[in-house]
Amino acid sequence: MYAEERQRAILKQARQDGRVDVATLAAAFEITSETVRRDLTALERSGVLRRVHGGAIPVERLGIEPGLDARDTVMTVEKDRIATAALDEIPVEGAILLDAGTTVGRLAGLIPADRELTVVTPSLPNACALANRPGITLMLVGGRLRGHTMASVDSWALDTLKDTYVDVAFIGANGLSVERGLTTPDTAEAMVKRAAIASARRTVLLADHTKIGNDHFARFGDLGDVDTLITDAGVDPRIADEITQTGVKVITV
Repeated sequence: MYAEERQRAILKQARQDGRVDVATLAAAFEITSETVRRDLTALERSGVLRRVHGGAIPVERLGIEPGLDARDTVMTVEKDRIATAALDEIPVEGAILLDAGTTVGRLAGLIPADRELTVVTPSLPNACALANRPGITLMLVGGRLRGHTMASVDSWALDTLKDTYVDVAFIGANGLSVERGLTTPDTAEAMVKRAAIASARRTVLLADHTKIGNDHFARFGDLGDVDTLITDAGVDPRIADEITQTGVKVITV
């Protein structure tokens, strides 16, 4: 088993049990304790686990939300593939909404310069990426700027989205599951995401496989609110089938 595969299995176990310990992992994978510690350190640097004495726990359990810069260094290859696939969901003309988040941010950077689009976004990085595109009419949603995601939140953002209608909303999520739907750590962020979904005729969720089966504090929608999920090939096929059975079109890349 490659180190990346083992680390994914460790993360899955940590989220399932709420904690992993070095000795148990070493025995399960038939590797040394030092190798386990290196794996846990790599996962901590990725912002998904926090090291504790004798093991590690998932950051969701601590209520910790990694910052934008930290998240932008995780699953980069998968996020690029997801963003590229999402280009096929963008209309030739019309209005779209780009949510905050690193995967949706990659999509913002890929939008062709010749598209005649109105783009609505609460994300400052997305706005910067699109500001000089000649065919783009950029509508930046105002509000309190939340430093963790560099996105507008609170009532000003909600008031704007209440009267906004777009063809497609591209949404990110920190977690999604059949049982609990779409989740994110922050309640203010959740309200904006919920309003963004309500503003769209169609919703496309962009989420790498580490988000699937993971739940966070604030729920902002059901899987039934999503028309299409674009994820990477690392997703568990059984879970992908369960999501498909809810009526969501699942695209793996």
